[in-house]
Amino acid sequence: MAKSTRQYVFEGMEHMQEGLHPFVMRALEAGLGKGWPQEVISRFPEWRPAQNGKFNLDTQKLLKIMERFWNDAFRNDLERTHRSIVNELIDVRNKLAHDGKFSYDDAERALDSMRRLLEATEAMNSAETIGAMRKTIIRTQLSEQARNEERRKTASTSISAETVAGLLPWREVVEPHEDVATGNFQQAEFAADLGKVHAGSAPSEYSDPKEFFSRTYLTDGLSALLVGAAKRLSGSGGDPVVELQTNFGGGKTHSMLALYHMAGKTRISDLPGLDQLLSEGGNSVPDGISRAVLVGTARGPQEVIKKASGQEIRTTWGEMAWQLGGAEAFAMVAENDSNGIAPGSDLLEALFRKCGPSLILIDEWVAYLRQIYNVDGLPSGSFDANLFFVQALTEA
Repeated sequence: MAKSTRQYVFEGMEHMQEGLHPFVMRALEAGLGKGWPQEVISRFPEWRPAQNGKFNLDTQKLLKIMERFWNDAFRNDLERTHRSIVNELIDVRNKLAHDGKFSYDDAERALDSMRRLLEATEAMNSAETIGAMRKTIIRTQLSEQARNEERRKTASTSISAETVAGLLPWREVVEPHEDVATGNFQQAEFAADLGKVHAGSAPSEYSDPKEFFSRTYLTDGLSALLVGAAKRLSGSGGDPVVELQTNFGGGKTHSMLALYHMAGKTRISDLPGLDQLLSEGGNSVPDGISRAVLVGTARGPQEVIKKASGQEIRTTWGEMAWQLGGAEAFAMVAENDSNGIAPGSDLLEALFRKCGPSLILIDEWVAYLRQIYNVDGLPSGSFDANLFFVQALTEA
């Protein structure tokens, strides 16, 4: 990624500090003698030396010392124009510290001033480095100006809108979906929600396995995910834990829905596209897979789930156990659930052996954890207990 103009100025300041430091130390000692630190403290009482008695002079302090002690230590080695550069660079440093914006011209001017000051103090290595940065800024600015000019010329060029004779309009070639054609399309109805699918309240486009796969294009990434999960569920390989990393709207929930339906009761042979994908590699999915769906935004950490049997479920691990194996599986973690203490990996492994093969889908977990951070007394258990559950779950 290209650097911003502000980054160039920031890096230039760091190189300037490295180059100026030896010069300022020599000039102070030559002009003020060995006792120059006391003179600096008297002029800048807010500054204090480090524990070892030495000064840690950053860019701001170096420039302020040069400006304040100009007549005492720097006038003989530098010209009057260099004092103006020092004052200019103090303003640049302040602008940088307060998140000011730098145009190309601002950045080029700042870097050129740094270079000139360093050359005057014979810090040639730092001066050359900053000089190269200045040239990069100039080239970047010229390139951007050329691109903008090319875009302007392109935009002003007339573009022919004539179509090939006999080419039909798209609306006569592709028939829109009925909702779109009649104007009844509601975008919210097509937002994937894993929790609603599991609860049975989602639109058929997502809740019906056959319709879902008939509308889903199996990309290479999604195909690899489904094949790997099928291998794991059938005991023939595959990763036990898969973390889906996508940008917002990148298909993470859609991918989990595909896994959810693949592990459901509908036969693979009835799921368009999936049957061919698995059969090509000689893969299959066993019957009787236990599924658990945990969506962090579906319920709050203060809520207690009450089942028809009267059983109360407080924690994520309790909800997972109930979904995997009902009351019998929940009994294995009932004490942990009531006390808000996460079960260890050994207990979870025993739970998975009892309920396996199993598929656990977790969405928006970070959103759930944010709500319990630094909050005590919630039925969900503490933030630390939930983090422990994350680790124990992946280990199991």
